[in-house]
Amino acid sequence: MIGKLKGIVDSYGDDWVIVDVGGVGYLVTCSTRTLAALAKPGEAAEVYVETVMREDAIRLYGFSSGVEKDWFRLLQSVQGVGARVALAILGTLSVADLNNAVAMQDKAMVARAPGVGPKVAGRIVSELRDKAPAVGGDVAFAKVSGELSEVKVATPTRDAVSALVNLGYGQSQAGAAVAAALKEAGEDATAETLIRLGLKELSR
Repeated sequence: MIGKLKGIVDSYGDDWVIVDVGGVGYLVTCSTRTLAALAKPGEAAEVYVETVMREDAIRLYGFSSGVEKDWFRLLQSVQGVGARVALAILGTLSVADLNNAVAMQDKAMVARAPGVGPKVAGRIVSELRDKAPAVGGDVAFAKVSGELSEVKVATPTRDAVSALVNLGYGQSQAGAAVAAALKEAGEDATAETLIRLGLKELSR
């Protein structure tokens, strides 16, 4: 089984890259986000690989990090999510944003990915809530996600995160700020209170 490839980028397609390793070209299917992060043709590249063996073919799926690869596996444990849909999700959301969406039970965010309807998005955030891998070793964010998963995410919480995102903050940044605000104000806090405390947290 192939777990990682280190070589030279040979060429690209819409959803694949050929990595030349010692004269052998490996065709690796990737998300648009992973392809955008790879080096240019002729340059060195490292790709984490998930090898999928079927009766009629062996397919390699490539990722820019081990955490992204973990998410690819995890997403496919949900009914209705195959390799194509998992790649679409990872191409639309970063692993940090995906982790945050699951922690916040934000199915609308997951549903932004092509081919993902409300029902599938709902199953993803519900079933993966307690299974999400740590985000690239970011202990602080993983801790925030854990705190969020311990409470029932109510509408005010989602509204507060949405408001901070609309103000220009990143999804992960907004989620972390609201998590801190929620811890300070309590589960019954209004959206206005969470926004105010969240902004205070972000200004530190």
